[in-house]
Amino acid sequence: MTTATPATALSPTVLAEAERRRTFAVISHPDAGKSTMTEALALHAKVITEAGAVHGKAGRRGVVSDWMEMEKARGISITSAALQFSYRDCVINLLDTPGHADFSEDTYRVLSAVDCAVMLLDAAKGLEPQTLKLFDVCRFRGIPVITFINKWDRPGRAALDLCDELVERIGLQPMPLTWPVGDAGHFRGVLDRRSGHFVRYQRTAGGATVAGEEHLPPGQAEAEEGVEWTRAREEAELLGASGGEFELERFLEATATPVLFGSAVLNFGVRQLLDLLVEIAPRPTARPDAAGSPRELDAPFSAFVFKVQTGMDRAHRDQVAFARVCSGVFERGMVVTNAATGKPFATKYVQQVFGQQRSTLDTAFPGDVIGLVNATALGVGDTLHSGKPAVRFPGLPSFAPAHFAVARPADLSRTKQFRKGIEQLESEGVVQVLRSLRRGDGAPVFAAVGPMQFEVAAHRLDAEFKSPVRLEPLPYTVVRRLADPKQRSLVDGNRTEVLTRTDGVDLALFVDSTALGVMRRLHPEVRLEPLVAGTDD
Repeated sequence: MTTATPATALSPTVLAEAERRRTFAVISHPDAGKSTMTEALALHAKVITEAGAVHGKAGRRGVVSDWMEMEKARGISITSAALQFSYRDCVINLLDTPGHADFSEDTYRVLSAVDCAVMLLDAAKGLEPQTLKLFDVCRFRGIPVITFINKWDRPGRAALDLCDELVERIGLQPMPLTWPVGDAGHFRGVLDRRSGHFVRYQRTAGGATVAGEEHLPPGQAEAEEGVEWTRAREEAELLGASGGEFELERFLEATATPVLFGSAVLNFGVRQLLDLLVEIAPRPTARPDAAGSPRELDAPFSAFVFKVQTGMDRAHRDQVAFARVCSGVFERGMVVTNAATGKPFATKYVQQVFGQQRSTLDTAFPGDVIGLVNATALGVGDTLHSGKPAVRFPGLPSFAPAHFAVARPADLSRTKQFRKGIEQLESEGVVQVLRSLRRGDGAPVFAAVGPMQFEVAAHRLDAEFKSPVRLEPLPYTVVRRLADPKQRSLVDGNRTEVLTRTDGVDLALFVDSTALGVMRRLHPEVRLEPLVAGTDD
């Protein structure tokens, strides 16, 4: 067991190291370029020497952060990827999140572990539905947002229109720090509003390497770019005069957003984004525990698990629990306590995770994300801590599922593997698993935010546990939490059903809102409560 070092001796180191951390997530609508941006950031930080393509086309390998076979085949991010690297004098913890709407719950969990978010917008489409949902989560959690308008190398909308949309649709004041020279599709470079210089980009073969930059003073930029430079300068000044001048306080208060323009696939504007994160992204701060008391950064070690993933290493099919360090110093080998069970947990195998690539981690500080290997005893939302008194951070709420299906093993001889696989997927949060007296333990019900979660679950049961599964859709579309289990018999009926989640919560499922209304008229005494991200009555 690692011997604890007195907090007074650790405090200067902990606070200095926490000051160096920048922990953020990239959020976007599908196809806005999120995985490509993740790759480009790693390239500029010199973690990799060549950027990949989402589909691995044109002689380029696939992106590092998308490692699951379904991700590679479909060109989408299904799992969350945790990437850690150094840039300048900082340690960057980048949490890549699923972009598809069906995986909103996983994204919500990831956003609980970050201090800042980069909102990626497609220059041609602007704010899209999934981006709006993810921004709402950021707003709810008070997470400051940096906006990167991507794909400026392709035809798109006017820069002023995109900035106006931020104000009109989400009430976020744009504060552009760079402004495009040239319309979308005719990208020449950007006006750096802080220096006043023109940053001209130089294309590289396929955008696989860092794009070169040429910095020109205003006079030379006007001479060489003419009307394009003049228009960029006038538009930027217009927006600045209408409240768009950068103010750090407004960014940290999440009422305004710095805006950058570029192209992740060509590595244009990515360096400016990294530099901005280093300069203005919030540092880790004291995190409130379940009782609302702040856990100071130099308190004994504490962390919470926000993601559990199995199958990242095909050779071992081990389970990795991703945890955000909230306080103190983590040292590999220390024995910590799982607050949910009160049991000790030995941290013998701990890794930094870069997509599917791993390296052993010995020490971590507040803001870092650690990968605890062989963590079968840990679940999403668990708090880990050392010393006394015990600490427990608020749990991570489950989203209201919108799709339901009964799961049965297609091969009864693989029933044991089927049950093991169900337990694994449930612990990771791939799907919610519900059980009912009506069907018994042999036919659990999968509950999901989106139907693609069912595809992932079925694929993994077949590929990892060699247990193909049959899924039978259920007709339910409305779900509520049944507050009093004693009222179960009043709800269960022909068009309704009560199922129990693993955490003991009873969920009342209804075919439609009419069935819910009928039940409420017949039994007004029944207490039904909406779930997180559920629809209102």
